[in-house]
Amino acid sequence: MSAPVAAIDCGTNSIRLLIARRDEASGAVVDIERHLEMVRLGLGVDRTGRFDPVAVERTLDAARGYQTLIEHHGVAVQDVRFVATSATRDASNRDDFIEGIRGILGVTPEVISGQEEAALSFRGAVSTVADLPEGPRLVVDIGGGSTELVLGITAPTHRISMDIGSVRLTERHLASDPPTEAEIAAAVGDIDDHLERAAAVVPLARAAALVGVAGTVTTVTAVASGLEDYRPEVTHGATLSVDEVAEVCGELLGETREQRARRKVIHPGRIDVIGAGALIWARVVERVAAEAQLTVTRTSEHDILDGLAQDLLDRVP
Repeated sequence: MSAPVAAIDCGTNSIRLLIARRDEASGAVVDIERHLEMVRLGLGVDRTGRFDPVAVERTLDAARGYQTLIEHHGVAVQDVRFVATSATRDASNRDDFIEGIRGILGVTPEVISGQEEAALSFRGAVSTVADLPEGPRLVVDIGGGSTELVLGITAPTHRISMDIGSVRLTERHLASDPPTEAEIAAAVGDIDDHLERAAAVVPLARAAALVGVAGTVTTVTAVASGLEDYRPEVTHGATLSVDEVAEVCGELLGETREQRARRKVIHPGRIDVIGAGALIWARVVERVAAEAQLTVTRTSEHDILDGLAQDLLDRVP
C-alpha cells in the first residue's frame, strides 16, 4: 500500500473528508476513512455575498475533527489537499475562513474554479462506474451553490460551471413549504436559462452516457430504489430510466419538509434543499435525454472528492 493521503472538499452545503491509499498491486484506490458533515457554509451567500460567522464556525469545528483523523492515520501535511468551491468563490470575507482552515490543518485551502471542479468530478465519477457505453460521458455534479457539466471519454473535452445549486436555488426561489406553482416556474426559468447557455459550450447531443454525482443525485437514486436506509453500495452504478428520474424528482419537489423528513433515506441536512436539487436534476436529464436520445441515467457515489484523492496519490512516490 502507498502512503495515505487526505482529500477535503468544502462545498456550499457540506464538508467531506476522504483518507485513502493506493493498492500498489492493483492500482485501485482504497478508502480508509470517508466522512460527511452538513455545515451549510454557503447559507445566505447568494443574498449577502458574505459568509455567516456561525456557518464558518460550524465548518471550522468539522475541520478540527477531520484533523484528528488525519493525524491518527499519519497523513503527512504535504499529502493533504483542501479545496473550496462555489460558496467560497463568492464570499467577500473568504480570507477569514481560509486563515481559520490554515491554522487547523496546516495547509492553505484552494478556492478552485468551476472548471477545475468539473474536471475533478469527471475523474472521480467515470473511473469507478462499470459498463458505461463507448463514447463521450456527460458527468453532472449538482452541488449546493453550483452545477457542473463536463463531457469527455477518459478526460474532459468540454466543461462548464452553472451558478445554480440546491441551496442557491432554494434561497432564490423556493421559499414556501411546499413550493408554489409560481415559485417552481421561476426556478424552472432560472435553470433553463443556465442550461441554454451551457448547451452553447458543452455539446449535449454527443453524450453517449449521462452520469450524475453528488448528494442530490444519489438521494434521488436511493428514493427511486425504494431504500429505507441509505446504502451507497446500492446507489453506486445504479441505472434509472429518464421517466423514473422525472417521477421521483417531482415527488420530492412537491412534498413538504415534514413529508421529506419521514423518508429516513434522506440526510437531515438535505431535507430543506433536496426539492431544488431534484428540480435541477430533472431539468438537466430532460434536456440531455432529448438532445442525445438517451433513455437512462447512471449514478456515481464517487465525484470531486475521489478525483482529489486520485490526484494526490498520483504525486505520492
